[in-house]
Amino acid sequence: MKRIKILLYTLLAPLFFLTACQDDNYELGRMLDKSEIKFRVEQPRNIDPGGNTVILINETPGTLSMWDYGTGRSDRRVDTVRFAFQGEYVIKFSAATAGGIVEMDPVTIQITQDNLNYVDDPLWAALSGGVGSEKTWILDIEAKYFDGPLYFYGTDNGWEGACMKDGGDCWNWNPDYAGNTWLMEAGDYGTMTFNLKNGPFVTVEHKMLPNRGTERGTYFLDVNSKTLTMTDATPLHNSGNDGCVAAWGNIKLLSLTESAMQLAVLRTSCEGPALLVYNYVSKEYSDSWVPEEPAETGPDEGFDPEFAPGQLLNMLTGGASSGRVWNLDASGNPVDWIVGGKGWTESAASSSDWGWNTSWETAVASSWIRFDRFGGTQNYTRHQKGTTTTGTFALNEETNEITLSNNTLLQNPDSWMNPTTNTLKVVKAFPDDFQTKGIWFGTSYDAGKDEWLAFHYVIP
Repeated sequence: MKRIKILLYTLLAPLFFLTACQDDNYELGRMLDKSEIKFRVEQPRNIDPGGNTVILINETPGTLSMWDYGTGRSDRRVDTVRFAFQGEYVIKFSAATAGGIVEMDPVTIQITQDNLNYVDDPLWAALSGGVGSEKTWILDIEAKYFDGPLYFYGTDNGWEGACMKDGGDCWNWNPDYAGNTWLMEAGDYGTMTFNLKNGPFVTVEHKMLPNRGTERGTYFLDVNSKTLTMTDATPLHNSGNDGCVAAWGNIKLLSLTESAMQLAVLRTSCEGPALLVYNYVSKEYSDSWVPEEPAETGPDEGFDPEFAPGQLLNMLTGGASSGRVWNLDASGNPVDWIVGGKGWTESAASSSDWGWNTSWETAVASSWIRFDRFGGTQNYTRHQKGTTTTGTFALNEETNEITLSNNTLLQNPDSWMNPTTNTLKVVKAFPDDFQTKGIWFGTSYDAGKDEWLAFHYVIP
């Protein structure tokens, strides 16, 4: 009933508006008599000898069309419908007039031959299993293929998530269900079966929506516009969003393969306009799915390195009576959060802009640090923006800690990450390949999370 009211309002609103603007009499206009309504249903045999192409024409000015042609509905003044399967079809037409809806006598047409070219497409086969077959889908509530059963997209996103309008409402949020179970109740939502057995029919068993129960209807897949229309049935969905969508049967197809499908409906109320994208897997895929064994991965290469006596000192300085310059890896991967021995950044872009940013690039340009053993002393020098500061350093080989006397790593006072500590921890290092892989100096540590903030220095 709610759907019918919405449709009537949509169709009649322009007529009401015209009437209201003419005077202050808010009564409805005159309802036309059936004899005043003119419409045609044509089957041009030059297009299809079997009459598969049917043209619907509303010839009554000032009215809005309401077509029901058995496998779908339309509100166009002129529309073309193509029936793939032979059989008898009933075309129902109603005209929305200023005074109300005028329902015309139905027209029965005969399709005398199949024309399977209208359903001969890989997307039709992926959806239904092909002509003479059926295919059953379920919500991916167990995240067997997607990260979860429900995503959110902008109203102008379309096939494969592409933005269909320049400057349009395009965005997406793909929450993982494991961390967002509030999205929808866990459970068996039922099945959705599309078939092409003498017609495009769909049966939806809503196990979590007793108010809908089992729905049987028809569908049409437009492979060009990547849209799916369902008539007298709605896709599997959750109760929390049941009242948030005005037209469950008007669906955008975001993706469709043999195993997985994404159907998007427009949320028109609740939290405002957005595409609710429901993720499905075929029942065959679900039944044969075997969870992957979680990969057992250890810490990053070089984490918590072990050095032979004197090896770390030689790596830092280059050897006795030598010095070695190190640069912050600004053009590579300069900073990382290393949690449980595993880092997550791959480049400067990984932490942009909250971490690494242009202020860092400016601050460390043409700057360097040097460890040396000139004059038999362990010296540390920082050269930054034309200013050179010098001091000494001490090394604890048992803990791989370096203590700088009144000095620090390269600075950026404009950043929350600015390393002001003068005690550094060698978190990651590569004794046999430090020339190319560099060294990671940890500057702060959260023991509760086993988490290091570390800066990456390399040899220029």
